Amino acid sequence: MTEIRTPRLVLRRWSDDDLVPLSEINADPEVMRRVGDGSVRDLEGTAEDIERYEEEWDEEGFGLFAVELLASGELIGLVGLSVPDETAADIEISWRLGRPFWGQGYASEAAHAVLEWALQDRGLDRVVAVTHLGDRASENVAAKLGMEAERDLDHPVLGVPLRVHAIDLTEYQA
Repeated sequence: MTEIRTPRLVLRRWSDDDLVPLSEINADPEVMRRVGDGSVRDLEGTAEDIERYEEEWDEEGFGLFAVELLASGELIGLVGLSVPDETAADIEISWRLGRPFWGQGYASEAAHAVLEWALQDRGLDRVVAVTHLGDRASENVAAKLGMEAERDLDHPVLGVPLRVHAIDLTEYQA
């Protein structure tokens, strides 16, 4: 079982108990407005997402972690690595937290831990983050990770403007 602990968080694989709290996060239009086409997800869609996350773990040896508060065990979102879609050729790091957990440094804390794990345990050389252009909060997280804005592009299917941030993990300072 892959698990990462930070001072305030536990990053772990998914369990059945995560379905309802993640579906509540995914049902918030403000959380989802910069995820994919911006559509919220119901319980069934969230179950499919979790199944896909776990399949990626089994196939790739990495994936999106469930993120919970160390103190309470409450699920607050997800962060991790994934095989890219049409927007990037490198392994992508991404994060999504429930709105009550925004602005507290949790995304940066979890993403730092994932980058360190990617370098030390997975041996990855490079990781990208793809943000919606103008998503200042996500762009700030990418900057805190030491990522550089590399290029702007339009999503090939959705047409939304995106920014690709990248970091060479051989230069990453944990």
